[in-house]
Amino acid sequence: MESAFLDLLRKRRSIRQFLPRAVESSKIDALVEAAVRSPTSRGRNPWEFIVVDDRKLLSKLGHAKQHGSAFLSEVPLAIVVAADKDKSDVWTEDCSIAAIVIQLAAETLGLGSCWVQVRLRQHDAESTAESFVKDLLGLPDTHAVECIVGIGYPAEHKPGHLAENLPFSHVHRNTFGE
Repeated sequence: MESAFLDLLRKRRSIRQFLPRAVESSKIDALVEAAVRSPTSRGRNPWEFIVVDDRKLLSKLGHAKQHGSAFLSEVPLAIVVAADKDKSDVWTEDCSIAAIVIQLAAETLGLGSCWVQVRLRQHDAESTAESFVKDLLGLPDTHAVECIVGIGYPAEHKPGHLAENLPFSHVHRNTFGE
């Protein structure tokens, strides 16, 4: 049985090279709507989204952590996914759901994206990536940063993962090992 959603998953890949083309405001609005429609535990909506399209801020976000964030210096758009930790004990799960919803929405809009893990990562030897991002963007102490999703028009093409290379051995039925 074919599914438009499975087709989307089959072709989506993490993109780290983007064209120097701004993302249209209508597409940004669609990404924001997708984000705030993301499901959350008990409808608490602990997430907060900071949409960043300022070149200077994007350049600084590229230095958020020691490895894996440099490409953000060149993206036309980033969405920082953060949360008010006091609203939910499962804010990390809620933010993770929202981040993948943003990435899948970006794909449907003809945009590429890549997740940058911030939570539990270092900025440098003395400070965390989270504290760097919070200071840069003015988030209050009650908030935590889960990730940053870099978004834009892809400047690279990656084919989808072949079905025969997927880890189906990690799938069990009824009990582990079956």
